[in-house]
Amino acid sequence: MGQLPKSNPPYYRKPRTGFQPRFTLSILYLFGFFFLYCLLLVSPSLIDVMRNVPTGPEQQEIAKEVVRASVRPRLWIAMLLSALTTTLGAHFGVLPGLRERR
Repeated sequence: MGQLPKSNPPYYRKPRTGFQPRFTLSILYLFGFFFLYCLLLVSPSLIDVMRNVPTGPEQQEIAKEVVRASVRPRLWIAMLLSALTTTLGAHFGVLPGLRERR
């Protein structure tokens, strides 16, 4: 009878091969989540401007001012949420490219 192949000891790991851009992907996720959270924080005030101001160049100028006024005090919230989301997503293996291969 043939012999069964020996299994690898539990402490043995195959060396990783190939390029794995974990840092680059984490930076891209961080910026993506940052812009998403900024958009979510600004969208209620922009919807209000769109509903109440008639279309034209005045609406554009008012929208720019509303965005500036609503983003500046909440910018740290978007930064904190994006860092937290990226960290938790990488830790739990939810974000593609940042999952640990076992």
